[in-house]
Amino acid sequence: MGVPELAFYGFAVTMIAAALLVVVSRNPVHSVLWLILAFLSSAGLFILLGAEFLALLLAIVYVGAVAVLFLFVVMMLDVDFASLKANMSKYFPLAALIGVVLLMQLALAYGAWTSAPEARSLRDAPMPTAEGMHNTKALGMLLYDQYFLLFQTAGLILLVALIGAIVLTLRHREGIKRQDPMRQMARDPAKAMELKDVKPGQGLS
Repeated sequence: MGVPELAFYGFAVTMIAAALLVVVSRNPVHSVLWLILAFLSSAGLFILLGAEFLALLLAIVYVGAVAVLFLFVVMMLDVDFASLKANMSKYFPLAALIGVVLLMQLALAYGAWTSAPEARSLRDAPMPTAEGMHNTKALGMLLYDQYFLLFQTAGLILLVALIGAIVLTLRHREGIKRQDPMRQMARDPAKAMELKDVKPGQGLS
């Protein structure tokens, strides 16, 4: 067993263990830190596959932005997770049943799985590239040439989902102060300020 095989098993075991700890950790901050480790292990696996661009993208976007954002949100919200977990015990039997069903499905799929004869060659060359072309350039040519329409369609679907999430969550509730920029810019200083004649020994009511 050479160095690439050892690195593969090391990254794979680390990623699976980190993903498991993300789920079972009681502290949400620790869960986010284990999630960052899982992302870094996945980036290592991408490097072993020769996809350096995807590995750097995973490390920069997910670890450098998304995971750190999760960490700041969890730390700033100060959610009482003890109260949230208080009612989890009554849902445990249903969750255990769903987990057993999923494990049975995975076992059936793994038992019936067979490797195709051309699978090895497809893994070695996932896409036809020119001689000496870097995988980043090949990925760009693939996305913006062969699958340009599907790539743009996926972007439009994400945009619609983003707008839909904003529309569904943006609710004007009573008793909440909101900014009105036009009213602020049209404010008259003569009407906004009022002079009070405060006599000695008296306060403002």
